[in-house]
Amino acid sequence: MKLQTTGRKLSGKCLCGAVQYAVADEFVYAVNCHCSNCRRTTGSAFKSIAGIERHKFAPTEGEDNLLIFGDQNGHDAHCKLCGSLLYSLVREGAFVHVAMGTLVDSPAIRPSKHIFVGSKAPWYTITDDLPQYDEHAMDSGPADG
Repeated sequence: MKLQTTGRKLSGKCLCGAVQYAVADEFVYAVNCHCSNCRRTTGSAFKSIAGIERHKFAPTEGEDNLLIFGDQNGHDAHCKLCGSLLYSLVREGAFVHVAMGTLVDSPAIRPSKHIFVGSKAPWYTITDDLPQYDEHAMDSGPADG
């Protein structure tokens, strides 16, 4: 997969450094997802993701160390050595959700909302002022409280 971009490139990697990637600093959106799947894949209260077109993302090192859960149209990609979740292929394979915690460089974008708050961990309290949505932001209105 070849990275196609005209602007600044960011790098990212897994915990052990076996898998590395490059991504354009041209993210379309960034959110904090509180769904149960994101909590389970990260082992945390939520996953901060930044979405970008697939052609603007490319593994640069250790692609043979990727452990893929899913298929060509949608999957999670982990390092098979350390287990880090690096990215998810979504929207029928057209977009990549980069796990923002794996970025080495700081992106220009910041998460702008919390999604799937209706299923967030009951032990976690959201303390910022970002909008909150019970489900996906495109599917529902802001959550109450």
